Amino acid sequence: MAKPLTDKEVRDLRECFYLYDKVGDDKVESSQLGEVLRGLGQNPTNAEVKKNIAEIDPEGTRRISFEEFLPIYQSFRGKKPKFSTDDFVDSLKVFDIDGSGMISEGELRHLLTSLGEKLTDEEVDTLVHGLEDKQGQIDCEQFISNVVSG
Repeated sequence: MAKPLTDKEVRDLRECFYLYDKVGDDKVESSQLGEVLRGLGQNPTNAEVKKNIAEIDPEGTRRISFEEFLPIYQSFRGKKPKFSTDDFVDSLKVFDIDGSGMISEGELRHLLTSLGEKLTDEEVDTLVHGLEDKQGQIDCEQFISNVVSG
């Protein structure tokens, strides 16, 4: 379990939280929960975000306060990723038929838009931008390294 937040950390979080307030009432739309968490360095899955929204705002129509947000943030704080970089590289190697360490941009796009937490084409474009070689191949390790490093 992560250590408790200091007063300064809570003040800093509150300040960052308020940056997402577009109305000026010191609250954010419940639909912004994932965006706020990710903006504060957490990495919740879409399913985790939906679950948390359902718990605090079943109708998905109201705004949430910092006081409601803080326990949610703390539940993600200090969570370790479920997979290591090596796990991701190994999973992509399944699609590396010739053992070259490369995967086609099209195949990677298909995987990312159709399996697991599906990404949009725009999100995939952002992830693969500049990584494909002249033959449309992407180095698996370089791709994972870029994704992990943000």
